[in-house]
Amino acid sequence: MIYEKAPAKINLTLDVLSKRPDGYHDVEMIMTTVDLADRIWLCPTTDHAITIKSSHRFVPNDRKNLAYQAADLLRKRYCLDYGVEITLDKNIPIAAGLAGGSSDAAATLRGLNRLWELGLTLDELATLGAEIGSDVSFCVYGGTAIARGRGEDITHLPAPPNCWVVLAKPTIGVSTGNIYGQLNLSSIVHPQTDRMIEALQESDYDKMCASLGNVLEPVTMSLHEEVVTLKGQMERFGADAVLMSGSGPTVFGLVKHESRVPKIVNALKGFCQDVHAVRMLGEPIVVD
Repeated sequence: MIYEKAPAKINLTLDVLSKRPDGYHDVEMIMTTVDLADRIWLCPTTDHAITIKSSHRFVPNDRKNLAYQAADLLRKRYCLDYGVEITLDKNIPIAAGLAGGSSDAAATLRGLNRLWELGLTLDELATLGAEIGSDVSFCVYGGTAIARGRGEDITHLPAPPNCWVVLAKPTIGVSTGNIYGQLNLSSIVHPQTDRMIEALQESDYDKMCASLGNVLEPVTMSLHEEVVTLKGQMERFGADAVLMSGSGPTVFGLVKHESRVPKIVNALKGFCQDVHAVRMLGEPIVVD
């Protein structure tokens, strides 16, 4: 049996540059991993099937599951007939803008690379991951990076300055396709991506806080008052900077001083139950 950890990500910036002929969008986004993670166990089987097991009732156990797609892609690409049972212990909220499904797929790629002794590099796994979903390539590496194109063009960046991250997800679902579909490219205010890169290179916490930006946030907030409320509460109770991650609906707050964290967490639990206080991981995954 092989074990892999699948950490969540947050977007420090998310910019949309243009719409592509294939219907997707060209993006430029800086992401970093945080210490909230799903746990993945991969066990070989003799029945040549891909089986997904999870205690979470909203996790699909078929081809809709990105971990299933990752295993299926490896088998087809390398002409394998191995069976595998994939057990997902979900800690990352589902459909939250935290790349939980993408990180599960990335962890499955890394784990099956070991289980099936394929000898692939992380770069090769990331290239495969781009065929599964926009965030999978980043999640193969983890750490901190800027992703361009559809999300598959990855450039690694220094880890952010140490701080706490408070995550809060309201009890609503958000369709990523719907949010992108309602984005007006002619009127968006682009985030300061270059300034965020400087903040990371200089390990400047205040500059990092001042450079947060997500062009999807106004769209999601216009549709879901819950996101507006959570962001306002985080700011009110002392987070240094607050932003929505991905297409939402999860909102995160950066907090430098640990003493403020319990107050913010307790305040948010009055508005939603899915609240987590975690640290940034920041550094990329290292493969022995």
